[in-house]
Amino acid sequence: MSRPLMPRPAARGTARLAARVVPVLALAVALGLATTSPALADPPAPAATDLVGVGAQGTDALLNQLSTDYNAALAAAGDTTSPRLYSWDAYGPTSITTKSGAYSMFRPYNSNAGVTALNATTSSTLDFARSARFPAVGDPVSTLFVAMAKDAVSWAAPTGGRAPASLTTAQLRGIYTCDITNWRQIDPALPDATIHPFLAGYLTVDRLGPSGPMMDSSSFFLRAIGYPLVLDGWTDHSCVRVVERENQGADAVLHDPDAIVPYSVGRYLGQAYGGHTRPGDEPGALVPRAINGIAPFNPVHTVNGPFAASTYGRILFNTVRQTEWQATDAHGAALRAVFGPSGWICRYGAADLRSHGFLQLPGVACGQALHS
Repeated sequence: MSRPLMPRPAARGTARLAARVVPVLALAVALGLATTSPALADPPAPAATDLVGVGAQGTDALLNQLSTDYNAALAAAGDTTSPRLYSWDAYGPTSITTKSGAYSMFRPYNSNAGVTALNATTSSTLDFARSARFPAVGDPVSTLFVAMAKDAVSWAAPTGGRAPASLTTAQLRGIYTCDITNWRQIDPALPDATIHPFLAGYLTVDRLGPSGPMMDSSSFFLRAIGYPLVLDGWTDHSCVRVVERENQGADAVLHDPDAIVPYSVGRYLGQAYGGHTRPGDEPGALVPRAINGIAPFNPVHTVNGPFAASTYGRILFNTVRQTEWQATDAHGAALRAVFGPSGWICRYGAADLRSHGFLQLPGVACGQALHS
């Protein structure tokens, strides 16, 4: 659903930027016996001891699949006691009760909200948060970001629209600061039509641009294009439009032939070629385009290595509480058995990562924990 651009309070400058931008070995045998099952959306009623997460939209479908396959592998191994893995989607009914005995809570809709929820609760409510960003200033020092996969973010436009095949970083920055508003400012051979840039989030927009909670792909994209910390006061920066949901082309406003919007390349590949879509969570006519002449994905439908190695590549994490990650009790062992360097995702999750469009991390990078 497209949201109207509404006026906002007169907060300015750097304050506005802050608002914009916040027994495994036994399974080896079982894995050969278990087949990939259809992933669930929101889980059934997880037990109090299960591992439950919330957070970034970009990896909710992936975590649903990993959860389904991990739990199936446990069952195939005859393991009836180990905690199961579950993940709540970023979109759905506002109020959720994450596991048995937990209090109801507001559904986190992005990385920032997931990390905040993790640190406002205990393992009786949440055990991890999906994070499509690196640790950031302001994150609690008690959290660790555990690396899982590689992704990239590009801009997408509808097939048959008026956008070119590639834009430069400078052109994208000009479009999102509203200094470039017509395709002919890009190339005189392009149609004489107004560009309609979109961002995803619960945003408001005025002359000084967008502010408010932003979805992960949009906030990452703005940083990657060098979006200014403080915009000038001369240009009207209100050309940017807003959709609430990211990484989708289902909203009618994104069918506009002049629309462009940030899009996770991995999520697109999982939707378009992995078949991982649901109503409202499909690309429609949108296709990620090249930046600086580098294609975001290659002919075999994987994220293009040179693009992922550029400033548009990002690491996908799962965030945990440091004390629990390092604990020697059953809960700490269960977290490491799923997310750690020798855990199930790093050892056996490659097929799910590929199916959902993401790249495996090289060598020992998978499962490494970074401090906030």
